[in-house]
Amino acid sequence: MEIRKYSIGQFAKLINRTEQTLRNWDKSGKLKPAYVDTETGYRYYTDEQLRLYNGEKTRDKQVIGYCRVSSAKQKNALDRQIENVKAYMYARGYQFSIISDIGSGINYNNKGLKRLMDMIQKEEVSKIVILYKDRLVRFGFELIENICTSKGIEIEVIDNSEKSDEEEIVEDLVQIITVCSCRLQGKRGNKTKKMIEELKNDD
Repeated sequence: MEIRKYSIGQFAKLINRTEQTLRNWDKSGKLKPAYVDTETGYRYYTDEQLRLYNGEKTRDKQVIGYCRVSSAKQKNALDRQIENVKAYMYARGYQFSIISDIGSGINYNNKGLKRLMDMIQKEEVSKIVILYKDRLVRFGFELIENICTSKGIEIEVIDNSEKSDEEEIVEDLVQIITVCSCRLQGKRGNKTKKMIEELKNDD
C-alpha cells in the first residue's frame, strides 16, 4: 500500500498552520517531515503524521461553556443558564469546562472573558458553547467570532433567536453613558448624570 505524502504547503493547510511554522518545527525537532528529497530539499509529511497531530491537538484542547449575567442580583439566572448549557453539552457527549462571569456585556475586562480569550490565543479551545450570542458580549460578537475562526474554533450558539433581558440592556446602557459622562463637564455632564438616574429609576 502506497503511503500518501503531503508537501509542506499541503500539510500546512491541513493543520491550519503556516509553512514557516512547519520549517521552525523541523529545526526545533517538534515535528519533522517523514521524508526529505535529498536533491530538491522538499519536505513531505504523511497521513500518519496528520492523524497523530490531530489526535494530540484534540487532547490538548477543551470545549468551553461560557455563561454570563450582568449583575449579582441575577445570580439565580446565572445558575439556570449554567445548568442549561451543561445539559446541552452532556446530551452531545462533550467533555467540557464552564467559565462564567457576572458583569456587563460591554465590559471586556470581565475575569472569565479575559481567561477565555487567553485560552483562545493559546489555542487551548476547540469549541465555545453559549446559550445566546449576547451572553458572550453585547457588542463585538463578530470580532471575537473572526478571531475564533482564524484559530479553527467554533462558537456554538444553543438558541439563535433574538432574546434579551430588558433589565440587563438598561444596565448596559447605564454603563455606556457612565463612561461617556466621565469625559463631560459642566452642564453637559450634569445632564448626562440626570439621564443615568432616570434610566435607573425607569428600569
